[in-house]
Amino acid sequence: MLVIGIDPGISGAICFLNNGKIIEVIEMPSMADGKKNKKQVNGSQIFNEVSEKIKDLKKDEIKVVIEQVSAMPGQGVTSMFNFGQSFGILKGICSAMNLPMYFVRPAKWKKYFNLINAEKDASRTKAIEIFPYFSSNLSKKKDANKADAILIASYFFETFRSE
Repeated sequence: MLVIGIDPGISGAICFLNNGKIIEVIEMPSMADGKKNKKQVNGSQIFNEVSEKIKDLKKDEIKVVIEQVSAMPGQGVTSMFNFGQSFGILKGICSAMNLPMYFVRPAKWKKYFNLINAEKDASRTKAIEIFPYFSSNLSKKKDANKADAILIASYFFETFRSE
């Protein structure tokens, strides 16, 4: 089973986990947009990345798990709109590719890994503990989003049969 774990948003990441082993983790593909060159999610590149990884698989062997996000207090209107737009692009791509989607709230996967009320960087430490062979890819603080995508995929892989 290939689990595609997605931490949505412009600074998010996508993890490809095959039978519990990390194949690849990529930063969320993005591109410049508009006069101010603001970054936005690059749906075409996401489509290409996912297509490449699933080309030899049957649809029932693939599970896409997206972190279920919502508006957070203190975030600006524009940033929340952009965040929601990224989430919508991901859902649209998966729908168009006819891939089964599952959504997991941050509290659920973080509780599973004992990360509730932990610092953002704690997910990076946890991912390195679980997947030590992948630690060189999580060496920077900015890799916390990759770690989140890994843990989202891992949570689903470990709990899918029991739900």
